[in-house]
Amino acid sequence: MVIKEVAELWKADKKQYVKESTYSAYCLLVANHIIPYFGGKEEFIEDDVQQFVLDSLNNGLSEKTTKDIVVVVKMIQKFGVKKNLMNLNPIDIIYPMTSIKKELEVMSKDNQKKLLNYLNDNFTFKNLGITICLCTGLRIGELCALRWSDFDLDQKVLKIRHSLQRIYIIDGEEKYTKIKVDKPKTKESNRDIPLTNGLYAIIKPLLKVVKLTNYVLSNDESPIEPRTYRNYYKKILKKLEIPYLKFHGLRHSFATRCIESKNSVKTVSVILGHANITTTLNLYVHPNNDEKKRCIEKMLKDIL
Repeated sequence: MVIKEVAELWKADKKQYVKESTYSAYCLLVANHIIPYFGGKEEFIEDDVQQFVLDSLNNGLSEKTTKDIVVVVKMIQKFGVKKNLMNLNPIDIIYPMTSIKKELEVMSKDNQKKLLNYLNDNFTFKNLGITICLCTGLRIGELCALRWSDFDLDQKVLKIRHSLQRIYIIDGEEKYTKIKVDKPKTKESNRDIPLTNGLYAIIKPLLKVVKLTNYVLSNDESPIEPRTYRNYYKKILKKLEIPYLKFHGLRHSFATRCIESKNSVKTVSVILGHANITTTLNLYVHPNNDEKKRCIEKMLKDIL
C-alpha cells in the first residue's frame, strides 16, 4: 500500500474523533502537501521528510505550516504501523535557525485611545465588535460567533462558548467551503470574561431591544464571517490614519496592556483562554532594560 492509500484510511479513522474544522485542516494538508510529495511512496523515510521541510521553507511556506504537516506525517505513519501497513521509521527533523524573532505587533496607546474614542462616538454593531476585542482580547472567530445571549448581565461577564470560521471541505472530488460554528480552540478557551464598566454600560440597554439569539456583529440571525469583518476593520484604520495592524494585533494589544499594568500573568492567561501560562509568558512577558538592571543590582546587593 502506498502512502496515498494509507492517508485515506487514516482520514476516515480520524474523522470519528476530531472536530469538523480540525478534520478539514488535516485534509487540506494531506491534499496540498503530503500526497503530492509522498503519495506514491510506500513509507516515510526521515531523509525524504527532512528534504520536504527544507524545500517547503525555501519555497516560502511558513515554519508553522511546515511543522503542522510533519505532525500529520507522523500521525499517518503511526496509524500505518498500527495497522501493519508500513514500517516504523524514526523521523527527527532539524529546522533551520531563524535569524530574528519577530516582535508582536501591538497598537500604540495613543492610537488605541484614538480608535476607542472613534468607536464610542460612532456606534454601530460592527464598531461595537472592535470595542469588545479591545476590552476582552477575543479571537476573531470567537467574536464572530458571539450572540447577545452570551452576555450575562447578572454576573457581568461575557461567556465564550463558540468560535466561527469558514472551513474548506474536501469530499472525494467535491470541494467547497462553508461557515462552521463550533467549540472554541481549546477547553481553556471556554471562559467567562468580566465586562468592564464601560462595556457593561453599552451592552445593558442594548439587551432590552435586541433579539438574544441574533449574532452581535450583524444583530441578525446570520453571522458576519472573519474575512469580511477583517476587511471592515482595515477600512476603519485607514479612515483614522492609524498604521495597519492585523486584527489579531488587537488581542496582542489587550494582553500587552494588561501585562504593562502589572497584572498577574496567570490572570491574563485565563482571560485570554491560553492552554497554559507558558504561552502567555513567552508571548507577552519581556523584561525591559531597567527591570534587568534592577534584577542584577538586587542580586549583587544580596551577595555583597
